[in-house]
Amino acid sequence: MENKKNKIFACLVMAVFMLAVGIYVYEGAHESVLVTKTGDGNIKWVDFNVSAEAMKKACLLDVESYESETHLDWITLLAYAAVKGGGEFGKKSQEYIAEAAQLLSGKEETKESLAEKYQYFSYYYEAYSAVLGGMVGEYEIENENGKMEKKYGLKAFSPIAKGFEYQDYDDFGVSRSFGYKRQHLGHDMMGLIGTPIIACESGYVEALGWNRYGGWRIGIRSLDKKRYYYYAHLRQNRPYAEGLKEGAYVSAGDVIGYMGHTGYSDRENVNNIDTVHLHVGLELIFDEERRENGNEIWIDFYQIARFLSANRCEAIRDETTKEWHRKYSFRDCFFFNNVIEYKQ
Repeated sequence: MENKKNKIFACLVMAVFMLAVGIYVYEGAHESVLVTKTGDGNIKWVDFNVSAEAMKKACLLDVESYESETHLDWITLLAYAAVKGGGEFGKKSQEYIAEAAQLLSGKEETKESLAEKYQYFSYYYEAYSAVLGGMVGEYEIENENGKMEKKYGLKAFSPIAKGFEYQDYDDFGVSRSFGYKRQHLGHDMMGLIGTPIIACESGYVEALGWNRYGGWRIGIRSLDKKRYYYYAHLRQNRPYAEGLKEGAYVSAGDVIGYMGHTGYSDRENVNNIDTVHLHVGLELIFDEERRENGNEIWIDFYQIARFLSANRCEAIRDETTKEWHRKYSFRDCFFFNNVIEYKQ
């Protein structure tokens, strides 16, 4: 009997030991994924896998609490959910976001205390701030009476205008072979030729013209300079919104171009893409010098596209010019508060 008890005890000790080893191995592997900074402290890669549902919940809590005693920053909520979920956003992520909201509202925790308590909180906060930092804030928008109203909330838009159908799926990282073998570092949204393409976020046109891979394309840098939006395979002959040029400021929700299937050619204005679609890519910029040396950080845009699908900008057509324009005027308060600093 005594021997039997000893065996049971030995098994329990071994089980506890193996569990501890498993946790250690998991945390070690997890750390290897998260240690993605250069020697100067800049992040060198981001695997963005926050679900659309998590972004929606966190954004709603942020907006609803804007004028309350404790304003809940949605990026803080998402960073907390990330550390609690081991970097994954599954079924429990909504619970983690609610838990963070309760802790912060009750003043049991602050962003600073969470950073001290959780090893990877600061990493997630910095990474998610780079991805989502320009999407929620103050803005002014024209109402039905033609007057501008100041609001706080989601000020980023789906890249496809309201009322235009499209299809998409998560195709980030799939293989491409034109020119050379590589991964697809963007998100494809299939639709019809001429579908108005919308600026997701306010910024400046940094690139415009032909690219052998992307065809007629537009590159827009966000106002805080941390994001570069890449819109490619635009329409043959008339790819861009009238008057668009490099260096121009565009507001979130502006019509910037039209869907097509140009690209995969060294010759300009060629339709070599089989399927009509918009390729939209999102690049994060932590270090300008590393970027110039080819160290680019592109993230999966699919969940962001799902999240923004609920906020699509309405466009109307000018029958004289055949151009599409946004229906309601919009002003990004960040632009008006920081335009001088940005220009410098």
